Amino acid sequence: MLRRSGMTRRPLVFGAAACAVALPSVSACSGGTAEQDVALALRRSTAPAVGDAAAIRQELVRCATLAPSSHNTQCWRFHIAETSITITPDFARRCPAVDPDDHHLFVSLGCATENLVHAALAKGLHADARFDADTTDDRRGGIVVGLEATRPSASPLFHAIAERQCTRGDYDGQALAPPELHQLEQAGTGNGVSVRLLTARTDMENVLAWVVAGNTAQMGDPAFVAELKAWIRFSSDEALRTGDGLFAGASGNPALPRWLGSRAMALFFTPKSENERYTRQIRNSAGIAVFVSERDDRAHWVEAGRCYERFALQATALGIRNAFLNQPVEVGALRPQFATWLGLKAGERPDLVVRFGRGPAMPLSMRRPLQSVLV
Repeated sequence: MLRRSGMTRRPLVFGAAACAVALPSVSACSGGTAEQDVALALRRSTAPAVGDAAAIRQELVRCATLAPSSHNTQCWRFHIAETSITITPDFARRCPAVDPDDHHLFVSLGCATENLVHAALAKGLHADARFDADTTDDRRGGIVVGLEATRPSASPLFHAIAERQCTRGDYDGQALAPPELHQLEQAGTGNGVSVRLLTARTDMENVLAWVVAGNTAQMGDPAFVAELKAWIRFSSDEALRTGDGLFAGASGNPALPRWLGSRAMALFFTPKSENERYTRQIRNSAGIAVFVSERDDRAHWVEAGRCYERFALQATALGIRNAFLNQPVEVGALRPQFATWLGLKAGERPDLVVRFGRGPAMPLSMRRPLQSVLV
C-alpha cells in the first residue's frame, strides 16, 4: 500500500472532466435561489412512519439517488419488490465519449448501492447487495439488494449521505492527521478493491502530470467537449427543468442563459485554463486517492463505486472534501501507462483518481424526481 507523506483568485471555470459529479453540502445553500431551495428539499428525508414498508423503501431509493454519477446523469433505475430493491443501469443516460466501456456508469451504480445499504440499516433493514449479470434484458447486469428486518442503527456514514459532495473548489493545502488517513483507507477498501493514498508531494506532482496529459487529450477531442457541454446546465431554469447534469453554479460559475454560457465556455474552457486550475487544486490538496480493482469486470466496477462512496461518506463525517481527477483512467491510451506507474499487476485496473483535503462547500446540484427513476 502506497502512503507517502497558496490559493489564488478563482478564474471562470467550466471544467467537469472528472466524471462523477455529486450533490454538494446542504451548508453550501446560498441566497435561497429557486434551484438551491429545490435541491435542498430533495435532500431532506420524508421520514416515513415506522411500519410503512412501501414508503420506507422509497426513502431508501431517495437516499441512493443522492450518490454521484457520471456528469450527474443519474444513470440508474430502481425496481422495488417486497423483500428487495434491484438497481439497474439506464443506458439512455450513458456517456460514450468519456466512458465508452460504461465503467463509470457501473461505478455510479455501486455508489448508489452503498448509500442504500447504509440507509436501509438506519431504517431497520439489513441489506445484502450482490451483482447479478442476468438482471437486465441484455444481461449487462445490475445489483440485487436483499432486505431483511434487523435492529435499526444509523451510522455516521448514513448521516453523511445528505452532506457528501464532490467539492470541485480549492482546499486549504493542510495535511491530514495519520488517524484520519487510516480511517479513509479502511473505508475505501473492499472485496477485490483497494485504495492507495498518495500524500507525498513528489507523488502528487507525478499524478498532476498524468492529469494534465489526460485533460489535454480530452479537450482536444470534439466528441468529449460536445458531450460535456450537453450535460452542463448553464442556468437555474435549465437545472430546475432537467433535474440533472452539471449545474454551472456547482463549479463556481455564474448562472447564465445557455446561449451566453455556451459562448463563455468557448472562450474560457481551454486546455491552458483547465490545466492551470488542476495544477492549483492538486497542489492545495492534502493528498490523492487511487482506487484499484484486482479484476477488470463490471462486478468489480460496482465494488469500486461502493468503496469510493464509503470513502467519501467517511471523509464527509470527518469534515474532509474530495473531488475526482479521473483523466488518467478515462483516456484509454494513458490508463495502462498510469497503471504501470502505480506498479499494478497484470489484470488490475485503476478505477478512480480522487483528490482530498479540507475546504469550503460549493453550491448544490439537482436531482430528478423519485418517480423518474422508479420502475
